[in-house]
Amino acid sequence: MDASLTAPRLSVVIPCVDEAEAIAGTLAAIEPLRARGAEVIVVDGGSVDATVARAQGRADRVLTAARGRASQMNAGAKHARGEVLLFLHADTRLPQHADVLIESGLASTGKSWGRFDVTIEGTHPLLRVIAAAMNRRSRYTGVATGDQGIFVSRTLFERVGGYPPIALMEDIALTTALKRHGAPLCIPEKATTSGRRWEKHGVVRTMLLMWRLRLAYRLGANPDRLALHYAAHR
Repeated sequence: MDASLTAPRLSVVIPCVDEAEAIAGTLAAIEPLRARGAEVIVVDGGSVDATVARAQGRADRVLTAARGRASQMNAGAKHARGEVLLFLHADTRLPQHADVLIESGLASTGKSWGRFDVTIEGTHPLLRVIAAAMNRRSRYTGVATGDQGIFVSRTLFERVGGYPPIALMEDIALTTALKRHGAPLCIPEKATTSGRRWEKHGVVRTMLLMWRLRLAYRLGANPDRLALHYAAHR
């Protein structure tokens, strides 16, 4: 059978906007997965830099969608052919053999979704502490953030309705829905995400802002209003 006609086991969906500096490195890091049969889909949300040009040829598909991670990731999932969907931020690099870790982990545990532990790349000493706290919190709550490389079977993703169409906290909303169908597979090997935004806007300031926003979301605040608040403080 022609390999091009065989559905991939894993589809990697990468939403991006103006990520020209990061996207080539991210795609280069997952080229071994692509060589082993994973599908890679980049979904651009209206970049005005060279993001799309740098993604061309390094991904199986480069799509456009309405700006917003939820919209972009749902668009990528709609066009993906894989049995398992992995949603990856444009400035995050997966651990080596991430595809093998996902497939073997899901098969051995019978789980349908999960995420990686994460480390935050940067010079500020607090970034290591923040990453460790994120990993512990995720293990305790069963909720994950987009920085952790969320993966899920297509069947379960469709069952929960995909990402809700909200402007912020889409990863929290999705994984909260997913954990109602079972606990996540927590892979201890680490994805590496950039600390550039943390350091640009102040590590402590950004940490406190995200705590406030997550608390407000849990208390029922409108995600669209939270997104405006987030943008105003960036």
